Amino acid sequence: MSIRGVIAASEPHTALAGARILRRGGNAVDAIVAAKFAATVTELPLTSLGGGGVCVWGDAADGYQVLDFFAAVPGLGLGVLPTLDFAPVTVDFGQTKQVFHIGKAAAAVPGELVGLLELHRRAGRLPLHEVVATAAAWARNGFTVSPQIAMIIGLIEPIAKSTPAAARLLLAGGRLPQAGDRLANPDLGDFLQALGEGDPNSLVAQYQASLVNHFGPAQGGLLTTQDVAAYAPVVREPLHVPFGPYRVLTNPPPAAGGGLIGAGLRIAESLGIGQESFLSREHQLVVAAILATVSQIRLAGYDHRLYADPASIRALVAGDGLPAWVERARSRTHENLLGATTHISVIDAEGMAAAMTTSNGEGCGHVLPELGIHVNNFLGEDDINPAGFHRLAPGSWMSTMMSPTIVVAGDRPCFALGSGGSNRIRSAILQALLNLLLYRRPLDEALNAARLHVEDSKLWFENVGLDEGVADALQQAWPAATCFDATSMFFGGVNGVASDDGRLSGAADHRRGGVVMVAES
Repeated sequence: MSIRGVIAASEPHTALAGARILRRGGNAVDAIVAAKFAATVTELPLTSLGGGGVCVWGDAADGYQVLDFFAAVPGLGLGVLPTLDFAPVTVDFGQTKQVFHIGKAAAAVPGELVGLLELHRRAGRLPLHEVVATAAAWARNGFTVSPQIAMIIGLIEPIAKSTPAAARLLLAGGRLPQAGDRLANPDLGDFLQALGEGDPNSLVAQYQASLVNHFGPAQGGLLTTQDVAAYAPVVREPLHVPFGPYRVLTNPPPAAGGGLIGAGLRIAESLGIGQESFLSREHQLVVAAILATVSQIRLAGYDHRLYADPASIRALVAGDGLPAWVERARSRTHENLLGATTHISVIDAEGMAAAMTTSNGEGCGHVLPELGIHVNNFLGEDDINPAGFHRLAPGSWMSTMMSPTIVVAGDRPCFALGSGGSNRIRSAILQALLNLLLYRRPLDEALNAARLHVEDSKLWFENVGLDEGVADALQQAWPAATCFDATSMFFGGVNGVASDDGRLSGAADHRRGGVVMVAES
């Protein structure tokens, strides 16, 4: 038997859908699109055709590109704001609580449906009906709920129960689903089947008309005909971060995450780290210092520069202005909690790599009738609305921390990875890359080792597998630190695949129920 490719995802059905396509002769893009369509069915609390995302893909022969299909700010053509359907809900995470905003005015212009179709059109090779068939069947006939998805639906119970339509999709007979229960979404199944067998353009038009009819100003939302007409995914040049013998290719501005990860990598390289014993006191303290410096970079006008001066972000990761930040990190060597995002990575046997991260926020609680699509609440998330809610200009492309990443040596992909986890995405991916490229850890260990995150002046860390005394040292350096005595989905969910001279492997994050499948034929 020969290996056709490897896929790492956050849920078994998602990985299986992609692996099936690889076995049928599909390439990495076919597989990642099929997996993501499946995820909109089986990982509904995390991703939806009413959400958005980013994919980086390519190979040595044709180069690498980013397709940005994240959300845009609605409201084009509106003279005044209507009365908004926009309300807070409190989600209890046990150790802490967090307020999200839901309702129709929490919905931004979504890009996931048109983004997946555009990516497949550009780089897939199997017919669309094959790519969507597995997702359509699971939506129509039902699927078995995984332990991780059951847990996440339990966390967002206030949203799942906020409307009858949301409850029909997310609950099992009116109650929170348990692992092993079955859920179905026949409306979405019919839509996906029609998408594969019919004219995708007419199905997209139907979907867009539904968005305007049900999320427009008359219904308390902000979506207009002009918004959906103006929206189109954007192809971008990846942000290139030089790092020793590698180039790290990730999401460029106006996304926030890629530049912060790139700055962190360059700071780590300048500090000359990598010789410390892994998970030792020295290792954890220096990584915490780097993460703190990355947080300071964001606080120093970084989000404004993403739009006003994106070239300065590329200059930063190229080295301009880094020495001062390196010194800040050296001197230190002494709050969106759920992160409703999900990530898939694929490398095929022909050397094509693809990494895709998508999100639905937590969902706004409202569903497109007869389509079974739960729409995002991106306008109701603090982290991607730093100036406050409903302050961004209509038509603006929203920023995101999502940072799907491919690492290349020469032009050949070595690793493809990414993470969910809201503002912790930057920390999760940065640490995974440091673990792989500087500390030379095996892929599974690199993705599942204890993590830290710094936001402003606060530190969170996992006290799992650390050397003796490390937790005390972190608490001493960061008196208000929050210690987790077990790994937690708070710290993201990094799923990655690797190619070592053509030998394919994968690893997935245990924090979010990650799954790896090798496709053989």
